[in-house]
Amino acid sequence: MRIIIYGTGAVGGTIAGLLADAGHEVIGISRGAQLAAIRDGGLKVRTVAGARDTQFEVVEGPDDIDYRPDDAICLTMKGQDCEPALAALRRAGVTEQPIFCFQNGVENERRVLRRFANVHGVTVMMPCDFIIPGEVAVFGTPCPGMFDIGLYTGGHDAADAALVAALNDAGFAAFTADDVMASKYGKLLMNLGNIVEAALGPDDTDDIRAALKAEGQSAMQAAGIAWQDVGLSDPRRKDRMQIGEIPGVTRVGSSSTQSLARATGSIETEFLNGEIELLGRLHGVPTPGNAWFTALATRILRDGLAAGSVPVADARAALGL
Repeated sequence: MRIIIYGTGAVGGTIAGLLADAGHEVIGISRGAQLAAIRDGGLKVRTVAGARDTQFEVVEGPDDIDYRPDDAICLTMKGQDCEPALAALRRAGVTEQPIFCFQNGVENERRVLRRFANVHGVTVMMPCDFIIPGEVAVFGTPCPGMFDIGLYTGGHDAADAALVAALNDAGFAAFTADDVMASKYGKLLMNLGNIVEAALGPDDTDDIRAALKAEGQSAMQAAGIAWQDVGLSDPRRKDRMQIGEIPGVTRVGSSSTQSLARATGSIETEFLNGEIELLGRLHGVPTPGNAWFTALATRILRDGLAAGSVPVADARAALGL
């Protein structure tokens, strides 16, 4: 199996670098300064156990690859960047190769399935940061990350098993999952707090997060959607992946916080809290808290607000807490 990593930021870069370091054939699809840095000097992956200088082939776009039947294509860009990536894969001639969604939220798999038949969901539990071009950091320990992988439509196949084996060989903790979307819905409930941290900062906001999660659970229940707990109470995590420290590296925070800190001009809230807002509208369940934070994310981008600059009191007042 040759593994193509579409997007070499924090998640994709960590996966590509550690797979390549373990001897697996990897091609990264990158852009801009990150593309230039990896071409010039490889990618430094900082882990709790120490830094690794990794080397792998990197190209600028999907049409720079001569695809093979044994390719596994891993999407590691955020949800808001998925549509143009899928169009580029279609133009490049991708057809039957398995496509794995290493992305938060639950909408990407459906979007991929509209264009490609061989779609796989992946739940990503991997605390990692993009530091500078050519350097990423991953804070999971003793395994840098944990993944559930399976067919979007249910069950798992040989491609899932092969990718799980490759990831485990590279030091990750990966599992096949016959109902991977239940795992991904569980991760979605966790990710409802991403915008809370990004907007309000590191203050104690447990009450706000709990309110958003309760709305999410109510909306999922009304929609008949099952979910699986993949948080710290997941017994698999105890001996496999906790969050550690890297000397000299301060963790920025969630993927949403990183988007604001790096001023990328976009944020994934629409595919997280916005998913709960959508379910609520479809099934007649009020989701005012998630709706407020989805609108807040738009305002933050529009007004150029800094990460952590929204008063916690404003959020509590809006949610009636």
